Amino acid sequence: MKKSLWLGLVLLLMTILLAACGSGQPADTDEQAGENNSETEAAGKQKLIVGTEASFAPFEFLDKGEIVGFDIDLLAAVMEEAGFEHEVRNLGWDPLFVAVQNGEVDLAISGITITDDRLESYDFTRPYYESTHMILVPEGSDIKSATDLVGKKVGVQNGTTGQFAVEKILGENHPDILKYESSAVAIMALKNGDVEAVVTDNAVVNEYLKNNPNDNLVGLEDPENFESEFYGIMFPKGSELTEIFNEALTTVIENGTYAEIYEKWFGTTPDVETLLNAE
Repeated sequence: MKKSLWLGLVLLLMTILLAACGSGQPADTDEQAGENNSETEAAGKQKLIVGTEASFAPFEFLDKGEIVGFDIDLLAAVMEEAGFEHEVRNLGWDPLFVAVQNGEVDLAISGITITDDRLESYDFTRPYYESTHMILVPEGSDIKSATDLVGKKVGVQNGTTGQFAVEKILGENHPDILKYESSAVAIMALKNGDVEAVVTDNAVVNEYLKNNPNDNLVGLEDPENFESEFYGIMFPKGSELTEIFNEALTTVIENGTYAEIYEKWFGTTPDVETLLNAE
């Protein structure tokens, strides 16, 4: 009888232990997952990570180690309006697109032109800047227009609409098109004689000429061959942040904050009506 009682106690103890193991572990896992989700959600609402390519003055560039520029000031105003904190990371042009697509950053701003091809993979806010391309050449160059680029070595920033604009004239992947990691490097190649012209955004050309008057370079416009384009803030496809930032950007444009930032960096009054009608 004592033996039967002993076996009964052993079986009861094993049942209690198995029940404890069966109910405790999943509860701990669920709780941990919930905590992780809450932390991720809180981080997403309070502080967003923004990617950029900080060699595109005056939109974004490094000044004493700090990323500054028109885009950076506009981003801060839009973030404040939308109610987010943010951190800007200098990633480089090509890695920037990969980081947004993979969700490594929440959004990107870097003078990014809204194109039909990019809209297939990314979402954009409404336009915040109208741009066109210019040709930067040495003084005395026989290049007077975009069509004069035929037969010349032309520097562009790789993967930009400047590259695409030149490819329309010279042909896609033409060997005379030299692609650089940034507009700044392309301009350096022009100064070194590696290329005979550089095609990039008009604001970048004008800013360079203003800050480097002794470089003996001139900028050429060509509205017949270079169409205007618009920059937008870029998000991963399907991001819920896009509409939030679209509304905040609209407010910043309409309440005059945009004009103040624009005049600070470009010294002129922006055409706000064109931006608001360019949706």
